[in-house]
Amino acid sequence: MQNLWNHEKASSLKTDLEFRVYSSNLLGNSDELVLHGGGNTSVKSLVDGEDILYVKGSGWDLVSIKEEGFAPVKLEVLKQMAKLETLSDSDMVSQQKAAMIDKSAPNPSVEAILHAIIPYKFVDHTHADAVVTISNSKTGIENIKKIFPNFLIVPYVMPGFILAKKIYEMSKDINWETCEGIILHNHGIFTFDNDAKKSYDKMIAAVSLAEKFLEENTSLKIEKFMPRAEIDLEELQKILSQEKGYEVSLKINQSALSLHYASQNNLNAFATRGVLTPEHIIRTKREPLILEDKNIQNAIDRYKNSYKQYFNSFAKDEIMLNPSPNWIVVKNYGTISIGKTEKEANIIDDIITHTMKAVLQADKLGGYESISLKDSFEMEYWELEQAKLKK
Repeated sequence: MQNLWNHEKASSLKTDLEFRVYSSNLLGNSDELVLHGGGNTSVKSLVDGEDILYVKGSGWDLVSIKEEGFAPVKLEVLKQMAKLETLSDSDMVSQQKAAMIDKSAPNPSVEAILHAIIPYKFVDHTHADAVVTISNSKTGIENIKKIFPNFLIVPYVMPGFILAKKIYEMSKDINWETCEGIILHNHGIFTFDNDAKKSYDKMIAAVSLAEKFLEENTSLKIEKFMPRAEIDLEELQKILSQEKGYEVSLKINQSALSLHYASQNNLNAFATRGVLTPEHIIRTKREPLILEDKNIQNAIDRYKNSYKQYFNSFAKDEIMLNPSPNWIVVKNYGTISIGKTEKEANIIDDIITHTMKAVLQADKLGGYESISLKDSFEMEYWELEQAKLKK
């Protein structure tokens, strides 16, 4: 992975926040690290004699974040929150907001508490494709431990307070000076340092190790061929618009990767194994519609029935989202992303493009394996994730 740090540009930076913005933008510039709002960063700084955590604000993208995109929160308050036995989502949000020294700033990231308990000035968190591809395989934990022997490896748990609490407990007895980073299974990676460049360098170095492992162990041969199937796009758009309740925008993807993916045997099993990283689920749902014949309505009806069964298996008092698909794998044709706008369809297409490659690579490592159905549901219906779609 290319290191984008520019010494000339960095030489003009003076404040902690200026360095934080610069390295955050560098992380956001790499699609292989974060996509569309993914990841978060922070810096700890002294303001009027008090330790403050500037953490990425909700609704901001790392690629374009500015100083005003960081929420300034009292560090000690966040550290004390990590010691609580339980904390509801609503209480976490309200307590974090109450601890902000600038009430006009955006809401702090749901990972603010986790950033606070890592005892380094700069903290970087990404959903690096290479790292998550390895961890989303049946040999994931084993390989991650081999590649990153000096990292804290954390089994999958829900983001937010639950994750912060888990790491707080796991890190009580570790030597942070010898801990090179944190790997969140099925989720992502953290690096940190008291210097912005060193934290960024550690991220690039760690992800490069994962990329090298994939290059050596997951050789993919993807040949370009012409689509061998057709679909009535006008009918598809009409039916989906009726199902969604608005006129949908479709993004057709017939790249070599997409065609290769859509040509696999037993698509109903192959292409429905879950998301690459948990927060993608609010965009894509857990799985796509598989379309292998020309009866579009029947296929959508089957998908909706399956989604309703999934919802009813785990729902308590949640209200079901629209049960129709957000993307489609059309046998021997390619993939189709479905959005309320062209921008939304393009975002989904970006996400599934990264997912398709990861699935194919993880299958070379014993098989692709995402988070469970139950974990998927909890993420899809998590109120703090749903709030992101309203930004």
